[in-house]
Amino acid sequence: MINEKNFTQQKLEMVYLEDLVPKDHILRNIDKYMDFSFIRELTQKYYCLDNGRPGVDPILLFKMLFIGYLFGIKSERQLVKEIEVNVAYRWFLGLSLTDVIPDHSTISQNRRRRFKGTDVFQKIFDEVVFKAINLKMVTGKILYTDSTHLKANANKRKLVKIEVEKTPKEYVADLNKAVEEDRINHGKRPLKVKEPVTIIKEIKVSTTDPDSGYMMRDGKPEGFSYLDHRTVDSKHNIITDVYVTPGNINDVDPYIDRLDVQIKKFNFNTKYVGADAGYATNLICKELFERELKSVMGYRRSPHTKGMYTKNKFQYVKEKDIYVCPDLRALHYKTTTRDGYKEYVGNAKDCKECPNRTQCFSDKSKVKTVRRHVWEMYKEDVVKFTKTDKGRNIYRRRKETIERSFADSKQLHGLRYCHMRGLENVQEQCLLTAAVQNMKKIASLLSSMFFYFITKNLLHVTNLSINQNAIA
Repeated sequence: MINEKNFTQQKLEMVYLEDLVPKDHILRNIDKYMDFSFIRELTQKYYCLDNGRPGVDPILLFKMLFIGYLFGIKSERQLVKEIEVNVAYRWFLGLSLTDVIPDHSTISQNRRRRFKGTDVFQKIFDEVVFKAINLKMVTGKILYTDSTHLKANANKRKLVKIEVEKTPKEYVADLNKAVEEDRINHGKRPLKVKEPVTIIKEIKVSTTDPDSGYMMRDGKPEGFSYLDHRTVDSKHNIITDVYVTPGNINDVDPYIDRLDVQIKKFNFNTKYVGADAGYATNLICKELFERELKSVMGYRRSPHTKGMYTKNKFQYVKEKDIYVCPDLRALHYKTTTRDGYKEYVGNAKDCKECPNRTQCFSDKSKVKTVRRHVWEMYKEDVVKFTKTDKGRNIYRRRKETIERSFADSKQLHGLRYCHMRGLENVQEQCLLTAAVQNMKKIASLLSSMFFYFITKNLLHVTNLSINQNAIA
């Protein structure tokens, strides 16, 4: 027998909004453990207090944005539609079932006019991190860094090609000094000082989003994109830094500066850092050594021809400053190039008589040459520490922290694509996405801790009661 039900919704009901929101809803935990009053203090200077029409409460405005980034709602127009019909969203915003939702244009106009060019979004992110630090959820002892690409809101076929000047990087002066010292130590004459050469390079610029960069990498989709450089703390995977660059910037370029920024800002006592093989450059390893930071990084084999010996087949002997080949022949120092590489060459007679010469160098060469960077000892220290038990344990956690953080951002919070155009707007998207991830993590941890202590206290009271009854 079918019990037919009349679906006409004409019944007048009195409901209590509090009862309509599930007790375990994530917004309940965030509302319980996060105090958003700091938003009003941060934005107060951008409002006129005694003139003009009353504006939307900034806390309400930003909480609407938090909902959008928390649940991966990609457009502000769709966000308003979702809030209109979602009871939990209305409850979180402090709105009744009949209150009017602010128009979607209110959000966009505030972004374009009131908050454009300000650091409000960065400060909101920082406040959430400070809260996690105060709750002892962040230690800063071990920091993991990586970057991921975000597809720009731009057609890769709509572009122009322009020529730009590529200026020498800042570390060139330090490299030249290291080369000169190394040549003097080996009895070589210093190289003649050459004026920095400005290289003209042709790049592709999007006519839709000029701030984005054209990225061409193995295994990555070709086109215009941005890079989200992110750092997380190892204890509970709280995101401590977010920085956005165009997609054609090298991953390692902003790494050291961003590490310095967050260590200074949050007063971290950082001991270890972790990164993938893309960050394992001689310069990065040197900079980390100078900051007394132990680092663990992935290892990437140097380019080589199949069937030929790689560089790691040749052992460097520091005491004698020579390389030893697999046939136990010595390769002696020859020179230090302007690029910072020391060249070690074998003896012509030894190489000619070597039975493994076909695996060592091509027929075009008469002797084997091995190149060693003047800063390579720093990279060797990183490889050595990474292979220790402690280094392996730290590196093993990388996929559980920074990799998981990016996966959640893309899968759950819509960070796979850029919703807006322009570097500043993409920075806003990445900052607020990271902020809501941190909020969710803080609320979940505090909620689990609360129930843990409640359960523990109940068990203690129960055991005490049982023991007292047994004594009686």
